[in-house]
Amino acid sequence: MAAKTLRKPGEESVHQFSVFADNKVGRLNDIIMMLAAQDIHIMAVCTVDTTDDSIIRLIVDYWEQARDFLREKGFTFTMNEVVVAEIATEQDIKKVTCALVQAEINIHYIYPMLTRPGGKSGLVLRLEDNELAADILTQSGIRVLSKDDIAR
Repeated sequence: MAAKTLRKPGEESVHQFSVFADNKVGRLNDIIMMLAAQDIHIMAVCTVDTTDDSIIRLIVDYWEQARDFLREKGFTFTMNEVVVAEIATEQDIKKVTCALVQAEINIHYIYPMLTRPGGKSGLVLRLEDNELAADILTQSGIRVLSKDDIAR
């Protein structure tokens, strides 16, 4: 039986891009500058590198525009829905991780938001079960952000 989501009707999940790029000097800057030239704002960024390649994880304010641009420019990328928990203090981070471990939800990786309207921070979470995690976090008093919450 699927978990009932507590997200309000019409609220869209946050989408993350994983852009595959050559691991060379300036490549991240190139991508950031290209997105900025299209008025696409980066709300969170994280990189993972290997010897030959890098994965640049991005959350932007309007994912549809970024998706179209990345396709047009021939970038190889994937998109995933992620959970973004609003945090204000270190105590909030503990609250997030405790709620998820109690529900036995595996965290694949996390990274912080750079900025978002309203000034509070966000913690980007890639999880094994986004719907259940969103419900658990909400029930634990943690605000789960939607696409509209991070848009400018």
